[in-house]
Parts: sequence; C-alpha cells; structure tokens
Amino acid sequence: MHIAPHDNQNTPIVDAEDPTVPLNYFNIVKLTQGQSFEYQVPGYETCIVPATGTVDVEVEGVDFKALGNRGADVWDGEPEGVYVPVGAKVRMTCTSEATETFIAGAKYDGVLEPFDVRVPELDKVQYGSDDTKTHRKIKHILGQKQHGKVGRLLVSELFTVGQGGWSGFPAHKHDTDNLPHETRHDETYNFRFKPNHGSGVQILQREEGKPGDAYQLMDGSTICIDKGYHPCAVMPGYEMYYFTILGGLSQRSLVQFFQPTHAYQIETIPGIKDMVAKFK
Repeated sequence: MHIAPHDNQNTPIVDAEDPTVPLNYFNIVKLTQGQSFEYQVPGYETCIVPATGTVDVEVEGVDFKALGNRGADVWDGEPEGVYVPVGAKVRMTCTSEATETFIAGAKYDGVLEPFDVRVPELDKVQYGSDDTKTHRKIKHILGQKQHGKVGRLLVSELFTVGQGGWSGFPAHKHDTDNLPHETRHDETYNFRFKPNHGSGVQILQREEGKPGDAYQLMDGSTICIDKGYHPCAVMPGYEMYYFTILGGLSQRSLVQFFQPTHAYQIETIPGIKDMVAKFK
C-alpha cells in the first residue's frame, strides 16, 4: 500500500494495530527550535531517528542529549537513534533551528532498557555494483550490533549508490513464518530523492507468476508491505533513500525468501550475502 506524501501534523502515518502492517508503527515529527513532542505507544517498542536537525530525548527520566547531526537532508551526515522500550513515556525537544524526526516501531510484549546509537555504533554495509544496477549502501541503526538489546524491531537507512538502479533485488518476501526458510516481518518504508523532484517505483507482486501492483514513489512517499515480493527502483539521474522499519512476528532476525524465478541472481550481485546476514 502506498501512502502519498502529506503533512501528517505529527500524528502517526502508520498507527498501532494498522490493518495492513499491524507489526509496525511509524510517525514523522516536525519541530522548530524549543518545541517539544511527547508520545507513548503501548505494546510497541520504538526508535527515534532524526532525519534532519538535533533533538534532546528523555525516556522515563533517562536523558539522551544532542541526538542527530544532519543538516539539509538525509545525505548530509550520519544517522543516530534512541531505542525506546515498550510503552515508555518520551519527550523530545528540538535544539537546532528545526528538525524532522522519524519514529519507528514494532509490536513487542517485553520491556527492555533504553539506549542510544551514535555514529560509531552504526553497522554499515555496501553491496551490489554499477554493472548490475544494484549498487546500494545500508546503515543499520538497530541492526546486528544491537541484537541482544531489542525485541522485534529492525531499523535501517538504505541508499542507492550512484544515480538510478534497483534495490531489494533479487525480489524477496518475508510474509510467512516458515523457519528456517522464511520469517513473517511487516515492513514500512519512507522514501526521499536527491534532487527531491526525483521519482521511483515500488513493485509489489503478491503471487508468483501473476502480475502485481506498481506504485510511483515521490519524495516523502510511505510504503507498507504486508505480503509479496517487493523490489523498487529509482529513475536514472536521481539518488534514492528509504527509511526502513521491520517488525518480526516471532523473532527479530529476518529470513528472506528469494523469488524462485530470480534467486539465481544472488550469485551475480557482489556482497549480497553479507547484506542478508546483517538483518539480524
């Protein structure tokens, strides 16, 4: 499902118990200097990631100061995050001129401890190639390094490298708990383009051998993926970014099932096996 770019006025774009992706939660909060925003999401663990600007975060009396260092856009610096336990009361305050901050969440029934993820703790992966039109960089905020400290939530930023190309290829899905071959993970994306008048396409093929749907992506588009194979692409001449939220039904580690008709191309894309191994 495609949610067109809009001013959500700091209300959830994907709320708790969403009918399409009930395992996910997503909000975008925009503040100016000195403004604060408070939230609490019962039943969901969350992660605060400034897309731009800087915020101070307080989680149940625990302070995380000066989170975020990016200026003009998501290409302008590295991401940082704060993990928020299930149902915790949070207050974030903008300390820069302005901020646009992502809040990612996943359904979970345990309560863990809050912590921050600064630039040195990011887990970065680069794979693919210009020749295969799959060159991509991933910055894991809640990834393999944080595995023992998080319940079901995976949070990453994905960048196309160069201008134009495919992402999420070979096509894969993760809509069924069928271990050890596949896990059920709902997934939500928010896209950005450079320059921001760029565009892309998200494919969602729900059944092998049958035509699926295609959605035109604009700067600020949100995609909710409940089931099916879901590669995406960006037009030539543009760079594409997407903020990625994964929430697992029965475990945190993601097991992707690659579409049988395209799975052989795993062997043709440099570094893709290392990429797959990092979604843990």
